[in-house]
Amino acid sequence: MMKRRLGIRGPEVSALGYGCMGLNSGYSGTIGRQDGVTLIRQAFDRGVTFFDTAEVYGPFTNEELVGEALRPIRDQVVIATKFGFSIGDGKRGGFNSRPEHIREVADASLTRLGTDRIDLFYQHRVDPDVPIEDVAGAVAELIAAGKVKHFGLSEPGAQTVRRAHAVQPVTAVQNEYSLWTRGVESNGILETCEELGIGLVPFSPLGRGFLTGALTPETTFGEGDLRNSLPRFSPEAMQRNRAMVDLLQRIAAARNATAAQIALAWLLAKKPWIVPIPGTTKLHRLEENLGAVDIVLTEDDLAEIEKAAAAIEIAGERYPDHLLQATGR
Repeated sequence: MMKRRLGIRGPEVSALGYGCMGLNSGYSGTIGRQDGVTLIRQAFDRGVTFFDTAEVYGPFTNEELVGEALRPIRDQVVIATKFGFSIGDGKRGGFNSRPEHIREVADASLTRLGTDRIDLFYQHRVDPDVPIEDVAGAVAELIAAGKVKHFGLSEPGAQTVRRAHAVQPVTAVQNEYSLWTRGVESNGILETCEELGIGLVPFSPLGRGFLTGALTPETTFGEGDLRNSLPRFSPEAMQRNRAMVDLLQRIAAARNATAAQIALAWLLAKKPWIVPIPGTTKLHRLEENLGAVDIVLTEDDLAEIEKAAAAIEIAGERYPDHLLQATGR
């Protein structure tokens, strides 16, 4: 597995990380705890060294699963987790990035992960009621105490990144980024990361499964699957968005690859400090995803993809309105 550095000050990690949320949270196709532990260890055996979780995944149970899986190899991996919400009665509440809460979450996450440090601690979403300078200051204190190694932000606006970075250098920004979600190219995030030497960690790099070609307008999602509430996954939107899958499959056929591999290879080709974190509950999909690292897209390939993608209008917002309002602050 090839390695990449998360920005200019971050750790060296595998070129593809592993998003652990879907193992037991967010989607209807979750798997049992022991199967999840096994899959994480299989990912490590195949070269993955960067694993992403959060306290709200479950809540709490995803961190416990990740901690159990990685405990025997703790010093060989980089673990990212997140703070930023109130959680009560096993459910996620509103935003909460008050400094005292950040400290509480850090201690609780350390316990669940069974480790003495969090390698990368993201603010999960920007809290409009807490100045980002206070958030960065709280994480800086955790870094000084040795409980956290690096500071990250998830779904922030470019100016928020700059303000936070002025207090405590930001190592990584985690945003949704894929061929059908390209906001970071127009909202200043990509430019800001390059200027400040910050790594970019795209989540949902396969469009929550859509870009693999495995989903059709007839696909139904089980109870509790977040895609049931996403406008982009209505049957009408999926029918219209099929053009993006057709493009990926056309490029893939010429490269003896899969649509998922081309989607990931496209991201890897964008910048050397981009580290996507696809998730899966299946070993064969994990192995398929990792094969993307060996695909080198030429300038002609990239130009063809850009030209064809520019002609495709994606149908449906990526989130409902009330969730969209919580991004890009």
